[in-house]
Amino acid sequence: GTANVRGAYGIASVAGEYGAASITGEYGAAIVKGKYGTASVTGDYGAASAEGISGASVATGRNGAASVEGKHGVASATGEYGSAIAMGECGAASVTRGLGDARVIGEYGAASATGACGVASVEGIGGSSVATGAYGTANATGKYGTASATGRCAIANATEKYGAASATGRGATVNATGKYGAASVTGICGATTTTGECGAASATGEYGIASVEGKYGVSAATGEDGLAIVLGECGAASATGYKGRAVAENCESIAVAWGYYGMAKGVIGSYLAFADWIENGYNNWTQNEWSFNGAKMVRVDGETIKENVWYTMLNGEVVEVE
Repeated sequence: GTANVRGAYGIASVAGEYGAASITGEYGAAIVKGKYGTASVTGDYGAASAEGISGASVATGRNGAASVEGKHGVASATGEYGSAIAMGECGAASVTRGLGDARVIGEYGAASATGACGVASVEGIGGSSVATGAYGTANATGKYGTASATGRCAIANATEKYGAASATGRGATVNATGKYGAASVTGICGATTTTGECGAASATGEYGIASVEGKYGVSAATGEDGLAIVLGECGAASATGYKGRAVAENCESIAVAWGYYGMAKGVIGSYLAFADWIENGYNNWTQNEWSFNGAKMVRVDGETIKENVWYTMLNGEVVEVE
């Protein structure tokens, strides 16, 4: 059956397998429990729910909520405070206004919240979660999930085996704990961490921090005053920005300080690599003002090169930072 209500406070409910329910009133609610049903609410405060396997639910009102529990359902809420939830195996949930929330629990779902404070979360194996709002948070815990938050203070987390997390906001925090996960942050003062084996962490913003704990991991900080840390076996930490710092916390790892006034330190057994630069002008924080003057690599032996002590390279020599 089909139910259609245009009144301000109407309610429409369809229990048949192929039914459709639509409400355009301000406070209406539409519910479809049929196998392939569709529920749509365009009123300001409406709610739409489709529980069928392939149902689709859309609420475009300012505070509307859309929920789909079917296997292949799609839920979309475009209202300012709307929430869209798709729990089906391949469902997709999308919220495009200010404070919306989008969640997908299905295995292959995708969740997108583009509002300023939106939150997008995917728990499925191959899910993808994107939050582009200024304060948005994106979480993908599925095995192959990807989480991206581009808002100013966004946080992105991908915790499963092959997940990738990227946050480009100014103060963003990114965590990828999957075995081969990659984490990237481009905002100023951002922090990125990956704990999985063979993971990579990159911080390109000013004062950014990149940390890798897994075996064979790579950590890179390219911004001014950035910090790169590697804790795992056979890992590499690289700091290429002005006054960047690199730390090797494993005896089988290396820390590379390649920027002007760069510093590196490590535990006994680790290696430190340095570049020597000549100043060409006054804007030392820009690489255009540097001229390459050579490089050196040393081993932290506890005597000539001390453990956990900052070193830099000046005039062709590796020296302790005062």
